[in-house]
Amino acid sequence: MASTAAVRAALKTQRIETPSWAYGNSGTRFKVFAQQGVPRDPFEKLADAAQVHAFTGGAPSVSLHIPWDKVDDYAALAKHAEGLGVRIGAINSNVFQDDDYMLGSVTNPDPRIRRKATDHLLECVDIMDATGSRDLKLWFSDGTNYPGQDDIRARQDRLAEALAEVYTRLTGEQRMILEYKFFEPAFYTTDVPDWGTAYAHCLKLGERAKVVVDTGHHAPGTNIEFIVAFLLREGKLGAFDFNSRFYADDDLMVGAADPFQLFRIMHEVVRGGGLEAATEVAFMLDQCHNIEPKIPGQIRSVMNVQEATAKALLVDADALAAAQQSGDVLGANAVLMDAYNTDVRPLLADLREELGLAADPMAAYAASSYAERIKAERVGGSQAGWGA
Repeated sequence: MASTAAVRAALKTQRIETPSWAYGNSGTRFKVFAQQGVPRDPFEKLADAAQVHAFTGGAPSVSLHIPWDKVDDYAALAKHAEGLGVRIGAINSNVFQDDDYMLGSVTNPDPRIRRKATDHLLECVDIMDATGSRDLKLWFSDGTNYPGQDDIRARQDRLAEALAEVYTRLTGEQRMILEYKFFEPAFYTTDVPDWGTAYAHCLKLGERAKVVVDTGHHAPGTNIEFIVAFLLREGKLGAFDFNSRFYADDDLMVGAADPFQLFRIMHEVVRGGGLEAATEVAFMLDQCHNIEPKIPGQIRSVMNVQEATAKALLVDADALAAAQQSGDVLGANAVLMDAYNTDVRPLLADLREELGLAADPMAAYAASSYAERIKAERVGGSQAGWGA
């Protein structure tokens, strides 16, 4: 088993990015639920994200979503983040909330609409330049609802053409990370439905194109940890979008539905070197807090990832390898279960105190009165969120 010191050292370096949209109002396709104190602009979103980092010590960056987080001066926004003790992370494009995109964005049969969508992706790279962001995160809702609606192969050609143009625009250490989703809102075909499709496009683009694994974007029963292991082995795992699902893309707090799955995923991350800085895997949350308070929802999610990671680090790698080599099926499984069943909360509480943080981030935030303050201060204006 890894020494406690080694586990603590690895946990100290783990970083989990939170999404700006998690701090705004959200809901289902039936209703968006408003809450008091919700941010009214990207600057207030960053202030809330800074609270998550302040209480967990592990969330120093914030993903932006364009145009949800559009501002006149992105360099000023980045400077504002720095003053709060956080930084701008991945830039997420949005080519799914415009009437023009009803039949697709970069795969649309209309070249005018394809041009519009690709120009937006290029705009996002400009924003990366201004904010110092490394990653352009792409998710496409593009697809079809009916057999014969469009040419499936032609849509892949259009997708490849747009990705290649945007990839060529990247400079320095910038990366393109491509997300996939097996269905919704397209129901017959989705243009990037699975990790294999994303992997194939990224492989053709080059080294700076990687795959994003969203833990809620798979069919029931999918072995996500296998996908993680494969992509790590190939050097093509760029990032995670952590959330949790019971049925489809529920976007619940990570680990809420199946904490054992989260542990299994993190075991493969540890096994494949995914926690090492050289692999450059970005650990990000992608969640919409519909009924729970926004900031505590993010704090709890960061804690859930930290707990799953701590358990994965406690797996006795030598004992596991010996059992696997000898064909000891039950023994190998027992090694994993011993780590999973370990209560790592005392270890994490002690580590937080060592870092000058409160042992219990949830209780510390509740006692901080920040929630009451923003409810009193954020009166008037338009709350951030997305409509449904």
